[in-house]
Parts: sequence; structure tokens; C-alpha cells
Amino acid sequence: MQIPLFHTVVSWILKKRKYQIDLFVKHPIETQNEVLFDLLSTSQFTEIGLTYDFSSIKNYKSFAAQVPIRQYETVEPMIERSRKGEQNIFWPSKIHWFAKSSGTTNAKSKFIPVSNQALEDCHMKAGKDMLCLYINNNDDTEMFKGKGLRLGGSSAVYENEDTYFGDLSAIIIENMPFWADFSSAPSQKIALMSEWETKMEAIIQETINEDITSLTGVPSWMLVLLNRVLEVTGKNNILEVWPNLEVFFHGGMNFLPYREQYKKLIPSDRFKYFETYNASEGFFAIQDKNNSEELLLMLDYGIYYEFILMEQFDGENSIAIPLSEVELDKNYALVITTNSGLWRYLIGDTVKFTSLDPFRIKITGRTKHFINTFGEELIIENTEEAIKVACEKTNAVLKEYTVAPIFMIANKNGAHEWMIEFSTPPENLAEFAIILDSHLKIINSDYEAKRYKNMTLSLPKIHQAKTGLFYEWLKQKHKLGGQHKVPRLSNNRTFLEEIFEVSNSMVD
Repeated sequence: MQIPLFHTVVSWILKKRKYQIDLFVKHPIETQNEVLFDLLSTSQFTEIGLTYDFSSIKNYKSFAAQVPIRQYETVEPMIERSRKGEQNIFWPSKIHWFAKSSGTTNAKSKFIPVSNQALEDCHMKAGKDMLCLYINNNDDTEMFKGKGLRLGGSSAVYENEDTYFGDLSAIIIENMPFWADFSSAPSQKIALMSEWETKMEAIIQETINEDITSLTGVPSWMLVLLNRVLEVTGKNNILEVWPNLEVFFHGGMNFLPYREQYKKLIPSDRFKYFETYNASEGFFAIQDKNNSEELLLMLDYGIYYEFILMEQFDGENSIAIPLSEVELDKNYALVITTNSGLWRYLIGDTVKFTSLDPFRIKITGRTKHFINTFGEELIIENTEEAIKVACEKTNAVLKEYTVAPIFMIANKNGAHEWMIEFSTPPENLAEFAIILDSHLKIINSDYEAKRYKNMTLSLPKIHQAKTGLFYEWLKQKHKLGGQHKVPRLSNNRTFLEEIFEVSNSMVD
């Protein structure tokens, strides 16, 4: 039953959905305008719709003038009321589901509303589109002859009054159609286990004898799982365990630092990597070409996009622009209005447009994850590229890293302090630091200016982390699995100092 069923589903996706994708690619601005006014019309009689007089909004200009840009902290009281059962606050239909998300740095949990419309028209639809775009690029795929291994968050779903919360992955699993278990592994029971390390062992035992043809998950945690698979099976690489494996659908973080490790684990030039861009707040973009680092912005998921030029970013006081006004290669903070009732919401991510026809993007970082202590304006995109070059030139393989400033004291210059965990360390860490620094100067003129003759910034200070340090730090913070990730850049030393404490407590 499994193969005929999925060939039928795939056939439907190819015949129906690809035409719709081509349509919004051809008419992007019209599609986005239609999304905006559908959202406004649907919500005009909600509390927020009446407050900001949605019914009077006739164009983007009046929308931007009447509805303020908001961060989570501002809308949290409304979300809490909704979680306690109040209805028609920011979305007309009752919201049963809330995705629990603490992000990378914030210890306080966020509860993101997930309406039934968002589940169907955004998250579930995106899962089908991911397959659709992959299949359209690879018509010889045999992916559906086996099973897909999905690695979701380490969480169950919990009840609160008459609403439910959990990791987004758990919510999606709870709402998947019954036939999804026939094509996916692990089973729903194991996928929803709450204790990460126990769940990982259960996944391995259930899947090592299956014909796994695809992987879906966050790169860092999938890497942990795959390495453990090799430990358990005694095999040399993953293709010895799953010989028909052909693609990894990944998202949640930049894949660049992990690419070399995956090449060693899955030594095949034919193996493919397809990136997605999704979050608790919505599913935004999907890689639509083989061997590409660009993501197609998905414009018909019930999400309206706006963008804030990072050079002018001022939180909720920022001025946003619509999709029709964006330019290539500029760093923008992303603002979304969604079919879950998030209105002009600052999600915290930054992107650059690599193409305007169609609209394709690259994720460049987070609005809060940068270092600008000395005016150097260092962003994650810079550090990922520089560390890639340094690894290539020193034959090193990166595992994890984080960077924080060393503040100026008296006549001492400032600097950036790096904690780096390698799978394969460089022979000469000092040489690695020089290459890293040199490439940062090439790609970031502000950094280069601050490094000029060591006037403001000295050479980066780099520590080689003990094996397993970042894993242990995340474990102690109860952030194993799912969307949890190591903060790459910070303007303060909080995380780095915590990591030093964990390092000092570890046995050499």
C-alpha cells in the first residue's frame, strides 16, 4: 500500500501545486496584496481589528500607518489571554495550539499562536511544497520507496486550560494525517517522547533496520543522531546503514559550518541537501533548485512580509517597507503578519535578497545576534564565511562555536573572544586565528577599520573547546534537541562565561 499511495500523493503535488507556485512566482506583489487584504478582512471584527480599524484600511500605506510594529513582549498579554480561553482577540477562529519557543538566547518561553488555518495553509502546505520542489528538480527520485526519518523537538504536547502547547514539531506530528506514519520514522509515539537522549536511542533502534531514504531536521541535532547511529551499528558511514538515502531536508540554522561533517558521514556526490526556512511563527522559504544556497520566498501561505533595513533598525519604532520595495544584497529585519493573528510582528531574523525575479533570500542572522560593541557590525553571515575559509585552509572541521566581546579596560584594546569546538582541530590554532581575522577584514569593512593597526580591536582570542562542551552546556540548560541552538554572536559575555564555567567543571 505504501508505494502506490505515495506515488498518488506525489502525482497530485506535481500536477496541482507546482502550477500554484509558478503563479505566485509570476505575480508576487499581487499575491502578497491579496494575502494582506484577506487577513485584514478575516480579522476586522476581532479586538485588534476594531482597535486599529482594519475595515478602513485600503492600501499598504494606511496599513503601515494604522497598525504598529510589535515584538513578542508587547503582544504577550494578548497571547496569554488567548491561552486562557478568551476568543476573537487577534484572530477570529479559536486557537487551540501554541508553539512553545525559547529561541536561542531567551530563557523565558514564548508561546506562539498556531491557528488551524496556519497549520493547514502554512505548515502542512509547506511540507508538501518541500517535496514538490525537490521532486521537480529530481524526477528520478526513489525517495518514496522508503521512509523519511524526521527528527523533531524533544517535547510532548501539554494542556493548559482548554488549549495545548509544545514544540511546533510536536504540534505538527499531533495533527498529521493517519497515513503519515506509514511513510515516516520514527513512530508518533517515539517522535513525541519528551526526554531527548532516551528518544534518540529509541529512534535508532526503530530505524536502523528500515529503508531510510530521506532525513528531515535541524543540522546540529541530526548530526548527533547520525554519529550515534554509527556508534551503535559499528558502520563506517551512514550509507552503509541506509544505502538508499538520497536527501537531507534541513533548516533552523546555517548549514555551512556542518557541511564538511556531513560529507564525511554521507560520502556521496549524488546525495542532496535541501534547505528550508521555518519557525514557530510560520514557514517562510524553501530551496527550489539543486545545489543552491538561495531560498524561494513562499508568498501564498497566509503570511504578509515586510522588511526593515538593518542600518535603520530601531525595534518597534522602525520603518518597514513592502516586498515591492526591497533591493538586492541589503540586510533586512523580517516583519510578518500571519494567519495566526501576529500583526506586523518582528520575528528577530535578518535576510538578504539574492534575486528579485523570483524573490529569493538568504538568512543572514538575528536582529539580536551580532557584535557591534566597537562599531564593527559583525553579523553571523560574516563569521560563518570566515570560519569556513579558516577551516578549509587549515584542514580543520568545525563542530560548534560562539563569539563574545572582550571589553576595553583602561589602555587595553578590545577584541573578540571565540570558543570553538572542532571535530578535527587545526594543527596550528594561531595560524587559524590569523586566517579567520584576515578574511573578516576582507568581507567586513567596519571590522577592518576597527582592526587597523590594532587601534580598537586586537587579534581575535580563540579557545579550543573540550569535546562535548557545547552539548553539555545545552544539556545543563535543558535545551537538548529540537530548535535549540548555540548562540553564535552576542554583544555581552553572559553565554561565554557560562560556557567557561561548564568547561571548568568537565573532566579532561
